[in-house]
Amino acid sequence: MSEYQSGEGPGLNDGVGARMRRFRKERGLTLRGLATASGLSIGFLSQVERGISAIGLTALNGVATALDHSVADFFGDEPDKEKQATVTPLPSHFTLTRSATAATEYISGQQTYRMLSVRGQNLVLEPLLVHIAPGGRREDSYGHAGEEFAFVLDGELLYEVDGVEHRLYAGDSVHLRSTAPHSMYNDTDRVTTVVSVVTPRLF
Repeated sequence: MSEYQSGEGPGLNDGVGARMRRFRKERGLTLRGLATASGLSIGFLSQVERGISAIGLTALNGVATALDHSVADFFGDEPDKEKQATVTPLPSHFTLTRSATAATEYISGQQTYRMLSVRGQNLVLEPLLVHIAPGGRREDSYGHAGEEFAFVLDGELLYEVDGVEHRLYAGDSVHLRSTAPHSMYNDTDRVTTVVSVVTPRLF
């Protein structure tokens, strides 16, 4: 998943940044302390808190861990209980998500993440449908725990792994241990759509 991306001015990223600042202050952490705990720079975290820059889900996961919160806490809205109620309870070792069930979506920078599966208590994969808008700042490569898989449904995607760029087209995929520094970027003029599966779960 993307780590660093440019914002589009106050408004789009204010919510995540404002919650980051609030959670940080609730724990009595300075920006320097959060930077040390998350591995991100003080300047970048300051820009995120002020709504100037957006933070991708992978890096946000590191911030969330440092602040003892889930990634979903930074987006504010609780899942719709009525939507959850339409899902028939199943044993904890599997889930069944119907197409008619409204999916939870999260927006971070240029990317919109749609949850493809309801949460399973004993399951570790995070399947997502990701729409990546064109433009935005080219992100820095970043490594983290877990694995990552991306399958391009539509459009093109530049995917960098260990300093080597790979251009993915519809039907192409990449699967890696996320400890390898990686990043992705949409350098075209249209939205790219990707099915992504990551571990550990972000939400």
